[in-house]
Amino acid sequence: MRDRVPVVVQTRGVRSTPARVLWVGAEAVVTCGVVLLLLVVHQLWWTNQQARAQATQQVRALEREWEGSPPAPSVEAPPPEDGTPAPVESVASPEADAEPEATPSPGRPPLSSAYAILRIPRIGLTAPVARGVGKRSVLDRGYVGQYPGTAAPGSPGNVALAGHRNTHGEPFRYINRLRPGDRIRVQTREREYEYVVDQVLARTAPRDTGVIQPVPRSLVKPSYGYSAPGSYLTLTTCTPEFSSAYRLVVWAKLVR
Repeated sequence: MRDRVPVVVQTRGVRSTPARVLWVGAEAVVTCGVVLLLLVVHQLWWTNQQARAQATQQVRALEREWEGSPPAPSVEAPPPEDGTPAPVESVASPEADAEPEATPSPGRPPLSSAYAILRIPRIGLTAPVARGVGKRSVLDRGYVGQYPGTAAPGSPGNVALAGHRNTHGEPFRYINRLRPGDRIRVQTREREYEYVVDQVLARTAPRDTGVIQPVPRSLVKPSYGYSAPGSYLTLTTCTPEFSSAYRLVVWAKLVR
């Protein structure tokens, strides 16, 4: 009688079910991680590159245009007959998706077109200023936006501006570094105006609309702001960084 030879069947390359599940799960985690990393790179780096390029191009275009043509008459719309500012529901968040009016008033350029250049030497900022605070049409392009209904540069009242603190060019990333005495210049076709930083409100509520009124004064923290008419410049942005929970406000006064 012959001895039986045992037969061993090998299943090379075939993992057990638990091991295969773990392997597939690990691949999924790695894939998700790569996708998230790409999204972060796009949001924090690529949007800045695109917006800064657009803003720089617009600044150069304005400078060339102003060098080659004589000053034009002001195209600012007149204030309301009763002298009251346009109502504002909240201090706009640069992260909000609000858009300006689609059709500008007669005699005014489109709300998203840049009409001035903002320069803040202390933080190395040079950015175009456009009318309106719409996200896609103004702020996401790396521009600084002017709140509708606020004063023209150099005029009595309050020139109220908003800008991104993070992503999309982040022109207002470092306005928290501004201190009383720092210079801010706003150049238009007609001339350049200079303001001096006077007060900084480190944090206030998004609906603190008092900060952008003709005589700016915080409704949340009344000790900040002014009580007499003048020529003011207001910068607003979100705070803390990468959040839109509060607003950071910088006020400056016209000196020339």
